[in-house]
Amino acid sequence: MLLAFSIMTDYTEVADRCWVARHDWFDVNVSVVAGDRGLLVVDTHASAVAAREVVEDVRRLSMRAGLPPVAAIVNTHEHFDHTFGNGTLLAAFGEVPVIAHEIAAERMVPAGERIKQAYDDDPDDPHRDEVLATEVVAATQTFSSARALDLGDRLVELVHPGRGHTAGDVVVRVSDADVLLAGDLVEESAARNGVPGFGDDCWPMDWPLSLDLVIGLLAPGTVVVPGHGAPVGLGFVREQRAAIGVVAETIRDLAGRGVPVDQALAAADWPYPREELAAAIRRGYEQLPRSSKRLPLL
Repeated sequence: MLLAFSIMTDYTEVADRCWVARHDWFDVNVSVVAGDRGLLVVDTHASAVAAREVVEDVRRLSMRAGLPPVAAIVNTHEHFDHTFGNGTLLAAFGEVPVIAHEIAAERMVPAGERIKQAYDDDPDDPHRDEVLATEVVAATQTFSSARALDLGDRLVELVHPGRGHTAGDVVVRVSDADVLLAGDLVEESAARNGVPGFGDDCWPMDWPLSLDLVIGLLAPGTVVVPGHGAPVGLGFVREQRAAIGVVAETIRDLAGRGVPVDQALAAADWPYPREELAAAIRRGYEQLPRSSKRLPLL
């Protein structure tokens, strides 16, 4: 029987045998879920160097619980701040499975090489050298819609609710503890003023529907761990879904009225700062079918 404990230097136990470490760099979360067969690590930080801290924290958890260190690793999507520690964890804990959605796994190496190029072009970034030195290690096991992981005395569900922050987003549901690890489908971080990550590979027109599925997995008391920032609850997720929905419907309205994409930012009121939405608007226009757009559009 696993001994429960909650006092850790780097991890906070947010529910029964579910811990979250919130790291300063990117305000990114690395989570650990324990079963009597071992530990599941969810996301692995942004470089091989940064992941050494993850390794030491996980070792402390496993030693105090008397369990094998790691049974599996999950990447919630392909972005480097969630995957660049994969190689470090595998070197420390052996060839355990690294699991991701099939699209995320396919894109993990090319996405990693692109971010390395971006860091190479920025010699003033303090993390440049460690990012460039990190070997990009892709997930080794994939799934398309859902998968269950048997940790012995508990099952953990991996669910792809649809496209949103990326095309390969995964949420991790620990139903017996009423916890959901949401990856970057949900973001709380003050470092971004709570703005979701509308990047160059986001799917703003799909994101609200994907969050509807996530909300369907939540109960009033569910602890939701975002990819960045503090744990939240159902009310926060509903509010963020509503705001992302406003972004999507505003894009749809502007395109339907023939507003050119390069004028869309200034043509409407938005729920988030305009400087955060340029990629979302461009991506949204690209994703809309031709029948939803009215000429002239540039």
